Amino acid sequence: MSRPSASSPSSRSLRRPKSSQSPSRRRTAPSTNAVATPNRSRTRFSLLAAPAGSPLPLPFLYPLFFVAVYLAHWNLLQLPYYWDEAGYYIPAALDFFHTGSLIPTTTLTNAHPPLPSLLLAGWWRLCGGISVGATRTLVCMIAAFALVGVFRLARGLAGPIIAGVVTLLTAIYPVWFAQSTLAHADIFAAAFTLWALSFYLVQPTLVRPAPHRFAWTAVFFSLAALAKETAIVTPAALALWEIVQLFIAGPEELADRPGRPVYRRIHLFWIAALAAPVLPLALWYAYHFHRTGFVFGNPEFLRYNATANLGSARILLSLWHRVVHVTFHMNMYVPVVLTLALLATAKPINLIPRSLRRPAFPAILVIVLGNLVAFSILGGALLTRYLLPVFPLVLLLCVSVWTARMRAWAWLAGLTAATFLTALWVNPPYTFAPEDNLTYRDMVILHERAINLIEKRFPAATVLTAWPATSELTRPELGYAHKSFRVTPLENFTAEEIQKAAADPGSYDTMLIFSSKWTPPPGALNLSRGHEATDMRYFDFHRDVSPEEAAAMLHGDIVWQAQSKGEWVAVLRFPRSVEARLFVPFANK
Repeated sequence: MSRPSASSPSSRSLRRPKSSQSPSRRRTAPSTNAVATPNRSRTRFSLLAAPAGSPLPLPFLYPLFFVAVYLAHWNLLQLPYYWDEAGYYIPAALDFFHTGSLIPTTTLTNAHPPLPSLLLAGWWRLCGGISVGATRTLVCMIAAFALVGVFRLARGLAGPIIAGVVTLLTAIYPVWFAQSTLAHADIFAAAFTLWALSFYLVQPTLVRPAPHRFAWTAVFFSLAALAKETAIVTPAALALWEIVQLFIAGPEELADRPGRPVYRRIHLFWIAALAAPVLPLALWYAYHFHRTGFVFGNPEFLRYNATANLGSARILLSLWHRVVHVTFHMNMYVPVVLTLALLATAKPINLIPRSLRRPAFPAILVIVLGNLVAFSILGGALLTRYLLPVFPLVLLLCVSVWTARMRAWAWLAGLTAATFLTALWVNPPYTFAPEDNLTYRDMVILHERAINLIEKRFPAATVLTAWPATSELTRPELGYAHKSFRVTPLENFTAEEIQKAAADPGSYDTMLIFSSKWTPPPGALNLSRGHEATDMRYFDFHRDVSPEEAAAMLHGDIVWQAQSKGEWVAVLRFPRSVEARLFVPFANK
């Protein structure tokens, strides 16, 4: 897409803010000369201040957003730690809390940047101790901060009404809602990324961006990269976009004339700001290499998340999955289909906000496409939480089209909200990770009940199980067990792994077996059945044996099992014969 010429209407709109204002505001819009020599008092920076004429300063919004997020997640705040929380993020934060080490010592380091650990440990200090409730509260605070960033971004591009709708839909979208109390690095990175975008994408009325916009964009993107290394994808994509604009801009646009935007200089400033996050991330990797001898974590982590994913077939399949994630998954197809239908059939009743059309609209497309492509290569698991910053942008595009094409667009927003809320509890007809909606809560509660039973009935057990239950049983601080159990680890619960365990029956006397993903029940509609073969080959998909099959293969008894909305767990016990010898004192004398 080429930039407009200096004489085009779109180019003039960048120099004449009154063209994108409502009729009531055009009467008082400044002249072109006034724009070229702006009143500096109007550009004084405030990180949280509202734009002129807006009645909603952000300092008043944050406590409201936090209370709303906290209360909406009330019954999730005391749940034990789940999945990657238990496997890495909480142990890493505990290591820093107890020893001050940025490199985890009680779990395998994978070179994730340390910002989440620093924030968690600092918050625990402020709270006077470590607790699940304190952790969940901090994540709610980060989620609320992210939603304020969504509101600031959408308000600057499309106005407060659209901003309110986009923020609400983002907050209740199942993937976002579920991650809003989980201490994964992704919600931290998403929060800082969205705040950075609120400075980069929102074009001011003045033709020359104020220096603070470059600075805060660099700061927030740097914080995002220090929260999770893959957050560097968004500023990298935007930096490439700025470089492209330098090459496709016409000579008149790049000319330095009085009263004209200095396009070349502005693009170079943006490139510098967007490249700035590389420095702190590089310093972190240098420190990690100095301490461990590895740059990107351990070799297995690097293989699983990068080097093993470079085949063209896998990349294309991953890209297909990623497109499905942002257009279909968890009822996202509802706003997307409504938007496409309006674009195909309805005539516009008013222009999409000009700031959303240019230059924000192509930049948003660059961000979405950049993340889709990057996360088709990076990451061994196709987790949807990697795309957290993308979902608000997709919703912003959808709602902007609704308001431009349909007067009764509020009905579309209401329908979308209803389907998002439904998807929190009603599972889709295909396989998905429990953390994409409230299914993860069922999984956590089932694990908690199973481990509680093992503690009461078999306190000296050696438990055969797979990750993350291996961590849940050996680390009481995760909230499941009151003591540490001996475990015999399995890779998963496939028939091959069970057969390996059957070859060494003396290494365990109890088994904790559970579902590792949600799949439609037998006989039900299953849209993912058609690509199970490729998922097994490229994405580590596997079929777990049932508790009954495991009991038969290992010659044990099912002593307890339970299920909840498709998630299941069982405890098996194996009677072991023990050789006993009578010891007679002085028998050899």
